[in-house]
Amino acid sequence: MDGLHESLRVTPPRCSRGIWSSEVVRKSGGSAPRDGEDVRPKDNTSKKDETIGAFQKLPMVMPAVDILASALRKAKKVSPTKGIVNIAKRERNRGAKQLDALMKELVVPLRGYMENFPKRWTLHPYERSLIELTFGEGIYEEALKKVDSLRKKITRVGKEHASLCAQSSLKREAEERLNEGMKRLEEVFQEDRNAIEDLLHITKALRAMPVVDPETPTLSLVGAPNVGKSSLVRILSSGKPEVCNYPFTTRGILMGHIMLNYERFQVTDTPGLLRRHDDDRNNLEKLTLAVLTHLPTAVLYVHDLTGECGMSPSDQLIIYKEIKERFKDHFWLDVVSKCDLLQNSRGTYADNDELERYKRFGPDEALHVSVKNQVGIDELKVRVQELLQLQMERIKSQKCNEENHLTASV
Repeated sequence: MDGLHESLRVTPPRCSRGIWSSEVVRKSGGSAPRDGEDVRPKDNTSKKDETIGAFQKLPMVMPAVDILASALRKAKKVSPTKGIVNIAKRERNRGAKQLDALMKELVVPLRGYMENFPKRWTLHPYERSLIELTFGEGIYEEALKKVDSLRKKITRVGKEHASLCAQSSLKREAEERLNEGMKRLEEVFQEDRNAIEDLLHITKALRAMPVVDPETPTLSLVGAPNVGKSSLVRILSSGKPEVCNYPFTTRGILMGHIMLNYERFQVTDTPGLLRRHDDDRNNLEKLTLAVLTHLPTAVLYVHDLTGECGMSPSDQLIIYKEIKERFKDHFWLDVVSKCDLLQNSRGTYADNDELERYKRFGPDEALHVSVKNQVGIDELKVRVQELLQLQMERIKSQKCNEENHLTASV
C-alpha cells in the first residue's frame, strides 16, 4: 500500500469475549485516597482509571450566593424538638439545631464537589493536557483544595457555635448565641466564597470542552499555519464540520466526520506548528502536540511549498522531520497542498540536496492535491479511507489486548 506504511498493518487478535468491549478501561475499587496521597497504579496489573468524557460528567456547581441563600432559608425553618417545656431549654435546642442545619446545608454541596470531581491523575492524559492548557499547572487541584478547606472551616465553626448555643442557660443567651453563630458562619462562607466561584468557572469551561472519542478512528491534519488544513477537512468530511472552541483560544478548531461502510470516523484540523522549541510554543501548538501524544490518531501532514502560508519550505522541512521522528509510530500520509500554484519546472539539483528536492516535490511519496482545481482529491479520499481502516484495526487490537490482559489477571 503505497505511502501508508504497509509494515504497520495491524491484525486484530481474538478477544477473550465475543464482542468488543465498549469501555476503554475499567475502574478499580478501593478506599478513597487521602488528600495529597499519590495512589497511581504501581504495576501493569492495575488498569489506569482513564476515560474520555469526564468533563461532561462533572457535577453542576451552584453559585456561592445561591448556596448561602438556600442554606439560610432551610436552617431558619428548623423547629425545636417537640415536648420541651422549659423555655430556655427549648430555645437553646432550637438554636443548636438551626446552627447545625446551617453548617450541614453549607457543607453538603462542598463535600459533593470533593467526592464527584475527578482527581487529575484519574483523567485521560489528553484531558489532563487540556486542563493544564486552559488554567495552568496546578490550578485545578488548588481550586478543589480551597473548596475542601472552606468545607473544613465551616464544619469547625458550625460545631463550635452549636455547642455554645446548647450550653446556654437563659432564653435570651440562647437567642444571642444563635444570632452570633449564624452571623459567624455567614462571614466565614463569604470570606472564602471565591473558592466556589473559581470552581464554578472551571466547571463551565471544562463542560464546554469539545469531546474527542478515543475509540473512534481519527485523522489529524497537521502542518504549519495556513497550509490548507481547514480546506481539506471540509473536503474530506461527509457533512459540514463543526467548529470546536477551546477556552484558551478564540480560534475555532474544525472537527468533521467521515462515513465509510456504515462506520463513523473523525477528522480534525489542528493548530499550525512553528519552528521553535517546545518550551516556547503557545497553547495552540501545545494542543496539537497533545492530540498527537495522547490520542490514537492517524496523521495527514500538509505541506505548502508555494510560499503563500508565510513559512518557508526550509522551515517547514525542519518542523516536519522533527514531528515525523517524534510520532513515527502513527499511521502517516503526506500531502502537498495548492499544487495548482506550483511551477512544473523540475530543474536540476544534486541527489543529496534534500532541501531542493523537498522544495519541488515535498516528502517522498507525498500526494499532490489542489482543492481549487480538485486535483488529487479523489485519490486523497481513497488514501484517507485506507489510513482510517488501519487505525480502526489498531484500536480494536489494542482493546482486545487490554481485555485479554484483564481476563488473565483475574
